[in-house]
Amino acid sequence: MTEEAAGKSVWRVDIADEAGTIALAQDIASLVKVGDTVTLAGDLGAGKTTFARALMRKLLGDPTLEAPSPTFTLMQVYESGDVRIVHADFYRISSSSELAGLGWEEATDDSIVLVEWAERALDAMPPDRLDIRLSFADADNRDARRATISGHGAYAPRLTAFKALRELLRREGWSDAKRSFLLGDASTRAYETLEKPNGQRAILMISPPRPDGPPIRYGKSYSAIARLAENVRPFVALANGLREQGLSAPEIYGQDLDAGLLIVEDLGREGVVDANGPITERYLEAAAALAHLHSRRLPDMLPVAGDGNYHIPPYDLDALLVEVDLLLEWYVGHLKATVASGARAIFTNLWRQALADVAAAPPTWTLRDYHSPNLLWLDRREGIARVGIIDFQDCVLGHPAYDMASLGQDARVTVPDELELRLLAHYAKLRRDADSTFDMAAFAKAYSILAAQRATKVLGIFARLDQRDGKPQYLGHLPRVESYLKKSLRHPALADIKAWYEANLPGLFRDA
Repeated sequence: MTEEAAGKSVWRVDIADEAGTIALAQDIASLVKVGDTVTLAGDLGAGKTTFARALMRKLLGDPTLEAPSPTFTLMQVYESGDVRIVHADFYRISSSSELAGLGWEEATDDSIVLVEWAERALDAMPPDRLDIRLSFADADNRDARRATISGHGAYAPRLTAFKALRELLRREGWSDAKRSFLLGDASTRAYETLEKPNGQRAILMISPPRPDGPPIRYGKSYSAIARLAENVRPFVALANGLREQGLSAPEIYGQDLDAGLLIVEDLGREGVVDANGPITERYLEAAAALAHLHSRRLPDMLPVAGDGNYHIPPYDLDALLVEVDLLLEWYVGHLKATVASGARAIFTNLWRQALADVAAAPPTWTLRDYHSPNLLWLDRREGIARVGIIDFQDCVLGHPAYDMASLGQDARVTVPDELELRLLAHYAKLRRDADSTFDMAAFAKAYSILAAQRATKVLGIFARLDQRDGKPQYLGHLPRVESYLKKSLRHPALADIKAWYEANLPGLFRDA
């Protein structure tokens, strides 16, 4: 169970025996990091030394470490690699003033600090800490213990998230799974692989609700205007919705919506590209999957198990325009250029005119990040089900050309012009087969406009990832995206926008 209070989180765990104490300590080790203070309390014989030894063995990667309680030495230091642990026992001191003679502050700097009997000098403990108390839980079973784990201050939300994850894994039968870091992406999400002893695999998605950013326009944050998902509810809704439409999205095995935790089907690692770039067959099938989706009547509201319904937001003009503004905010600075306020206003007005008809067109599900990093190849399935789709939580109701532009002008891998044309032709044929009134000319115009809009946005995002988030690796993709943008700007519908880019960002049109 857990209890919440201002600045404090409490988690109580019942332990059956000494092996359970060791297992809990090893689990807690994954929560602890350099700079943390952990206090350990409990009656004599409750298992403090057992817990401390198991915790340090795990943190230091040394299963043979003895780590006796430093009752007489008061403090013992252990080091391994980048990990330094200060193990202290305050049983023999009467107040925090005695710590000064030990050089306590200097000794504990840049260390993990583990303190037994910390209550004897509690005022020397930091307000942000983890307290662990072991107590006897059953008079008839001397091996049974109860661990009361309390997170104070900044540790409170960390403990709450840690507890939620452990409870989800236990509830869904994955507590014995081996966890391995898989990847993080350009957002705040992180992923791990889960593998049970029997070989069953799943993906753990860690995506805590993100706080709303500062208001930038109309009293709303960027994410609110751009219609970005702020929790995992959209992922759950769309994953189930896509599978209902015959597409391959991960099955949801378990969820904690409030904590932003999902256990989902592992669709494998086989992608749609290889060392030579896009694999034609797989890209064509990905285009076919979009044609299938766009040919169907799709709901704008989807159920979320245990949490009502999710309304898919519109990809409206405000969302499209706030995205192109990223170029002004971040990419212009990357080019070391400047754009006057008047030119900025013209930029926005030109895009508003270009995007008006696109935003007003009959919408479909726009998955928004339909490109190679988010597409997998499921060889054992058939037809369009061979295309696994793993990123769609930012889905909006928008023009069908947007996702085709994401695929045909893949920001992470160069799609040759010939393949891009094949994708469009294949998509158009399938759309016409399903609906003889499909207007390819109108679609091609929208495709060019949205491809240019997406490229403009992505240039801003990749520059932002470098300047704000310290991820310069995304700059390697800029020449490709710049090339896509210049290609899309050739469409007559974008003549005025092209002229603006040439006049205000001549560096964009430099020779390769």
